[in-house]
Amino acid sequence: MRLHIGVDDTDSPGGGCTTYIGALLVERLTRLGLRFLDYPNLIRLNPNVPWKTRGNGAICLRVEGSEEQVARSIEEAVSVVEDNADLAHEKTHPGLVFLRGEVPGPIRLFSETVIRDIAQKADALKLIRRFGADAVGFKKGRGLIGALAAIGERLDKGDYTYELLVYRAPENWGQVRRVAVGSVIEMDRLTRPLTFNNFDYETRRVLITPRGPDPILYGVRGESPEAVWKAYGIVRVDEAIDRWVIYRTNQGTDAHFPKPSKVGRARPYRPVTVRGTVVSTPRAIRGGHVIFRLGDETGEIDCAAYEPTGRFRHVVRMLRRGDLIEAFGGVRPPTPDHPATINLEKIRIVRLARKAVHRNPLCPRCGKRMKSAGKDKGLECKGCGLRSLAIRRILETERRELAPGLYIPPPRAQRHLTKPLSRYGMEKDAPPVSPRGRWHAP
Repeated sequence: MRLHIGVDDTDSPGGGCTTYIGALLVERLTRLGLRFLDYPNLIRLNPNVPWKTRGNGAICLRVEGSEEQVARSIEEAVSVVEDNADLAHEKTHPGLVFLRGEVPGPIRLFSETVIRDIAQKADALKLIRRFGADAVGFKKGRGLIGALAAIGERLDKGDYTYELLVYRAPENWGQVRRVAVGSVIEMDRLTRPLTFNNFDYETRRVLITPRGPDPILYGVRGESPEAVWKAYGIVRVDEAIDRWVIYRTNQGTDAHFPKPSKVGRARPYRPVTVRGTVVSTPRAIRGGHVIFRLGDETGEIDCAAYEPTGRFRHVVRMLRRGDLIEAFGGVRPPTPDHPATINLEKIRIVRLARKAVHRNPLCPRCGKRMKSAGKDKGLECKGCGLRSLAIRRILETERRELAPGLYIPPPRAQRHLTKPLSRYGMEKDAPPVSPRGRWHAP
């Protein structure tokens, strides 16, 4: 019998981690003798929803076993969440969903909605009842939405990546992470582009270590289980490792972005891809943020590149009115002080606006730029002394420092789902394979 176990919303801003719940479950289900049909799935959901805790990631474990093993695994999953979720925190509302058999189409569609839009718990409950799944919710049970969405995203019809997550011994939670910076740089050098977003060379910041008090020591993202396993063998740490597991995930795939649409279709808390024309000159505001306005025949909307995006802001500052671009990001709702705004994750310049300008020509004798000799006196060359009334100023198309193409903030400012530049051309369309080799411990 096949069983899909979805879990979400077990962490809080103060600690915990849903992937850690998954790592504990991997150990217990392995002891029960269940066979894993896939690597554990880590599914990042719409990163713009207002009630998310941190990374808005749900997990799904897909296993096969006897009816008795399946029943035991359900008991184990509920027990692990009860014992390890941060139930005391007001924002934590865990949910577990257990689906037997194949994943129906409507649940797959529900997953797409949760990744790109907003769904309600009532929507999840209808599908749970319709397809005979079992569900356990704690407190408000909002995690049922993400748990069902994780089950619905099979990662078999598009791109995916892997992440090897290493967990700390509980006595070290909340302490400074002791990961050797030099080993991270070495790992990045030896494994990229098969791993990505390991180190930010502009700020000299390690990106594989989280900043909060959660159980994760570090995580390496990459294109294959072999790539992240190789990275694990290079990174050096000076503290105890409790466990590790390889997840298959939609991270770094742009799974949240829809196809380009009109400005008028941008709605709060949703990720969008909007194609439009720059209608205002980008301006810097207090805090180092850069704002401009984008429009089409359906309306206009502000776009913002915030200070943490670093040099990406300089690209945005060079945009001009009339430039045709695609803006990728999440829509921040309007407030009394600010209009609705697309928080930019990347831009694609489709076409640059160009204007014709008159310029003095190059001297035909020595090649230097000529200058005006005075009113009605033609042009003269300061280099060789040539003067001429016949030589005229020329009409040229203005040169721009920007070029059409894709522009993305540095790795330190990228969201979990944002596809980094290094992954373009690395996308996968082959079906996934069952777990192979060492992929977890214990």
